[in-house]
Amino acid sequence: MEYIKEENFKGTFKGKVTALYTLKNKNGFVTQITNFGGKIISLYVPDRKGNFTDIVLGYDNIDDCIKGNPYFGAICGRCANRIADGKFIIDGNTYQLPINNWPNSLHGGPEGFNNQVFDTKGVIKTKNGEAVEMYYLSKDGEMGYPGELNVKVTFTLSDKNELILDFEAKTDKVTHVNICSHSYFNLAGEGNGDILGHELSINSDNYTPVSDVLIPSGEFRPVAGTPMDFIKPKAIGKNIDDNYDQLDYCKGYDHNWVLNKKKAGELSLAATCYEPKSGRLMEVHTTQPGVQLYTGNWLDGNDKGKGGKAYLMRSGLCLETQNFPDSPNKPNFPSTLLKPDETFKHACVYKFYVK
Repeated sequence: MEYIKEENFKGTFKGKVTALYTLKNKNGFVTQITNFGGKIISLYVPDRKGNFTDIVLGYDNIDDCIKGNPYFGAICGRCANRIADGKFIIDGNTYQLPINNWPNSLHGGPEGFNNQVFDTKGVIKTKNGEAVEMYYLSKDGEMGYPGELNVKVTFTLSDKNELILDFEAKTDKVTHVNICSHSYFNLAGEGNGDILGHELSINSDNYTPVSDVLIPSGEFRPVAGTPMDFIKPKAIGKNIDDNYDQLDYCKGYDHNWVLNKKKAGELSLAATCYEPKSGRLMEVHTTQPGVQLYTGNWLDGNDKGKGGKAYLMRSGLCLETQNFPDSPNKPNFPSTLLKPDETFKHACVYKFYVK
């Protein structure tokens, strides 16, 4: 099987060297990750016939990565998702962030973690499998956020067919942190049609409804009896075009689900996604309280991905495990506030099966 060539990612950006790292497990699974934005570039997973296919959207060289969609496979931070009007208050001080998704700040701003080169020592062997650790120092005031933030992200490909992401961060001033991964998945294979036939379940009885500018109201709304109900598995396309205000605002799904958890911070099942034709099944586990389902509603074919494939509307889905959108401005949401004597930790596990 031909994988993306590591030399395709040799370059420089903002004066730092870019590279591509390849992880393999004993079962033939392979993932490739670049230190530019900590982006998952490829993930090869078998179907029920044993054929391995790349299931994540993205680019096969560093130039396209830099010029193209900024979030394919990326680490988003300091705060993933939207912050209303790009503002929050800490200890009476108002902090203004860049507005890059009018009228809000999105995914840490235009120069968020997705647009930075991480430091790394290359592929290492761990008890769980091959891994790569990436580090980034976010300076005090970067994108408007207070405090110097030391970030560490570890990607591990286990022999249990898990891609494990471990996030850690420490600050020297009180700040807000909500770091996540933003991979777009198509379990039929990247560039191979849409994801409307994928069967999805989300371990959640409630979601956080949004306004027409996609900011949560602060309400926890039951999913029962609405198109947002994924308690039992159903095809993503079943209700995606229903006449429902939440779907109208987003041209489909782009919402946060409140995960059912027995204990805050526990690693538990967030979602299960199954693609019937290939038999690929993906479980998503997280320590975070929420998961954002995004169904690629704004993809329009202008993004030419690996091998020049056009990524059309709904050709990929994201299951971003994270804290809730606009948490810095919603006191009833779980807090994203990080203090100097604390460590931000977030574990996300993508586990694969064949059915």
